[in-house]
Amino acid sequence: MGVQPWPSLLLVGPTGSGKTPLGDELERRGFLGRRCIHFDFGSNLRAIAAAPEKANVLTATELESVRTSLATGALFEDKDLPMIVKIVERFAEAWELTADSLLVLNGLPRHRRQAEGLAGVVAVERVVYLEAGAAVMRERIRLDPGGDRAPRADDGLEAVERRLADFRERTVPVVSYYRERGALVIEIPVTPSMTAAEAYQALVKRLSLDP
Repeated sequence: MGVQPWPSLLLVGPTGSGKTPLGDELERRGFLGRRCIHFDFGSNLRAIAAAPEKANVLTATELESVRTSLATGALFEDKDLPMIVKIVERFAEAWELTADSLLVLNGLPRHRRQAEGLAGVVAVERVVYLEAGAAVMRERIRLDPGGDRAPRADDGLEAVERRLADFRERTVPVVSYYRERGALVIEIPVTPSMTAAEAYQALVKRLSLDP
């Protein structure tokens, strides 16, 4: 199953900020000479809901929790941590993660308790914080510069506003949590039309400027 905790890079940003396209770009191009594997938690949940027979490590109760979260946008809480760990471990095993690979986390952890619960599973070395205000996010969702919003059925105004509120209240503190534990936090200002390639280049540039 590879080495635990797995070396990881965490993508943090509000809905629509471009985490999924950047994660795909990192997987395609690698990062600082390392192989990257993009773990998109939301995509994994949608795949589990669409084909539950393939998620044979989850119980019926856990599968129901997945469906409920997808339908309501509710975040997973402490009781769901064993399920989350199983999903991450199953993904890592399928991709044969090793100590020299870099797991690119997208959509997980979403709050401090999840970060604490995953401490023995992932070792977050860097946090890439895609920063933008609500107006920029709404415009990005409308423009879809990453090309990843079309299949989404949860981009209604009310759902987006709820996810933005959850992000500000519960996910932003995750950045401080990892900074306090020695992770390098790299802040990337996001524009309405920024593409994944541009975000990747901005990331590389920031690393060349930072000590």
